[in-house]
Amino acid sequence: MPSVFQRYATPFTAGLFLVSLVSGVALFFHVWPGVFHGMHEWLSMLLIAPFVLHLWRNWRPMMNYFAKPAFSAAMAVCLIAALGFAVASAAAGGRRGPAQFALVDAITASTPAKLAPALGTDADTLVAALKARGFANAVVDASLTNIAAGSGKDSGELASALVAAAGK
Repeated sequence: MPSVFQRYATPFTAGLFLVSLVSGVALFFHVWPGVFHGMHEWLSMLLIAPFVLHLWRNWRPMMNYFAKPAFSAAMAVCLIAALGFAVASAAAGGRRGPAQFALVDAITASTPAKLAPALGTDADTLVAALKARGFANAVVDASLTNIAAGSGKDSGELASALVAAAGK
């Protein structure tokens, strides 16, 4: 009698692959990225376990695939494609994604002194607002990224504090 793991390895592999496929296509076409991003990342990671169980359960038939030239060719093409994307991304500065992420990076690389006028306040008021929200090391001439890191805060907390400081 097959174990529960053996019985469900292939169905879970297929089911999670379909979730990964649909969410990946949606992300590619920028359809509801807020809905699909976490789903795609986490359930694709979960797909690893049934995939390994599927390989384990079907090891002997898989060995037949491994020995065929088509398998080696397909793996080589996939590796070359992955390396192509990795090299292109590294050459472009390593970070790609929505423009708003690049904008946030540019804003947080700034200092309170430079950003305050854009938020409709002055540097000292912005620093005081950041300190009130737990950014203890906030000073007018340090980058907001360094202020957040030095305070043990992430970019989301920093963005919330900046929006609150701007009164928006």
